[in-house]
Parts: sequence; structure tokens; C-alpha cells
Amino acid sequence: MTPVPLVISALLAVASLTDDVREFAANRDFAAAERAVRAYQGQRGATAEFAEALSWLARGEFDAGRIEQADAHAAEARRVAVGLAGSRRPDADPRLATALGAAIEVRAKVLAARGERAQAVVYLRRELAAFRTTGLAERIQKNINLLALVGGPAPPLDEAHWLGPQPTGLSALRGHPVLLFFWAHWCADCKAEVPVLEQIERVYGPQGLVLIGPTRLYGYAARGEPATPAEETRYIEAIRRQFYSALPDMPAPVSAANFLAYGASTTPTLVLLDGNGTVRFYHPGAVSAAELAGWVETVLQR
Repeated sequence: MTPVPLVISALLAVASLTDDVREFAANRDFAAAERAVRAYQGQRGATAEFAEALSWLARGEFDAGRIEQADAHAAEARRVAVGLAGSRRPDADPRLATALGAAIEVRAKVLAARGERAQAVVYLRRELAAFRTTGLAERIQKNINLLALVGGPAPPLDEAHWLGPQPTGLSALRGHPVLLFFWAHWCADCKAEVPVLEQIERVYGPQGLVLIGPTRLYGYAARGEPATPAEETRYIEAIRRQFYSALPDMPAPVSAANFLAYGASTTPTLVLLDGNGTVRFYHPGAVSAAELAGWVETVLQR
């Protein structure tokens, strides 16, 4: 058995690689980041930690406009992650899942940045087919939606199970703009978005806006304790009543299929449909009241 101090030392070393690469990338010191990952590779080889660090380097380079370098590091991160996963699900290891998801995302962004938007969507759909049964699917679908969902028809919602008021199908809401708010019971940013949604609903609900709040089961409840679907559903209802009481009229369909269809790997995710059921706004992450109001007013004026 490995002595405990050595295990702790190894974990700290692993953590420092990712932390160092992220810090170097944030400071645009890509030469130092490259030295760090290569020194680690020389000492330990191509590990899950190495793949994860490469993916962070690729993201930093893309954000800095170093498109070719980002593409090369993303390709290497993907190759290492897939090789290490072998016949296992890549999302069985959080570091491999991070590396592979980021590598796919960066590659698609590179293609789009080169003006090859259609090719980026084709690439992402191919990756989605390869990883549809894994936890990467929502993230890949999110990136497809960022490139292709706006201007197209909204995917239907699975509304077989819900909390709160019974939801109305999207097809029956034609003529009404619809705001979809994807949230999770563990998500602090989702709870922080409630005052924004309350304001939007108060102002634009009388003008026909309909708010729907899809959520899903994650397999755990309070403090990350494993939970059966029934137990987790009761926990979500308790969270809904405690933190979302300002939105009593918001139906909450409960389905992982909705999160996959809308690529809601980021919570909250907000999606605005016009009266024809066409997506006009798609935004993973929180949105300010002013920005969201601007989009709602644009849709109402159509």
C-alpha cells in the first residue's frame, strides 16, 4: 500500500499542474504553460492530468486568438484522452471528461473562427454520435446549439413528469413568446437568477410571455448523497418551494432528455422562443435583467 504522505504529495502535484497551466494561460504566458505540461509529460508520461492540462492550455490559447496553437493542443488532448479511456466510458474519469469535452469544444470553435461554421456543426454532430451515451453529450449539443439553434425551430419538450403547474406543450403555445430556464437543484447561479426572472415575468407576462423551467435528476440530493429518483424528486420539489417561490406559475418539466436536446450542460441556460416557436436567443449561463428584457422586447415586437 502506498504511504498516505506519498498519496497526498502526488495529489498536490497533480493539482499544481492544472492550477499552474490555468494561471499561465490566464496571464497569457503560453511558453511557461507549454514548459509545465512537457516537464510533467517527461516525468509521468501521458496521463489524465496531462490531457486535462493540455485542454486548459488549448482553451487559453483560443481565447487569446492563438488559433493554430489551440487547435494543435486540442487535438493532442483529445488523442490522449481517447487513448487513455480505451474501452471505458471517458466520463468515468472526471479529468478525461474535462479534457475530451474541452478538446472537442475548442476544435469546433477553431473551425467556426476560420469561417467554417457548417463544418464545425458537422464535426460536432459526428462527435455527438460517438459520445451520445456519455455525460459529454449535453456539452457537445450545447456547442451545436450555439452554432445552429438560433433561427431554427425549438426542440419539443418532454413533459411526462413535472413539478408545479402542469406544463403546456410548446406547440400549443404558438402565438406566445416562451422563455425556457434550465436549472438544477444544486445550482447557486440558478437561484441567483430568480429575481431577474421574477422581474421579466412581472413585466412581460401580461404581454403574453410564458416561463417554463425545465430541470432534471442527477442521482443525488442534499450534500451529494445518492438518491433514488423518487427521493431526488422530493428534494427538488423542496428546493423549488424554498428558492423559486417567487415563480409560482413556472412549470418545471423533469427530464434529462430536455437537457440533452437543448445542450444545457451549463446551468442556468436560458432560451427564448418567438410566437412561431423559433429560437431567437440561446445563452448558457446567467443573463442580466436588462439584456434579457431587450431580447424579450425584440421578440414581442416581431
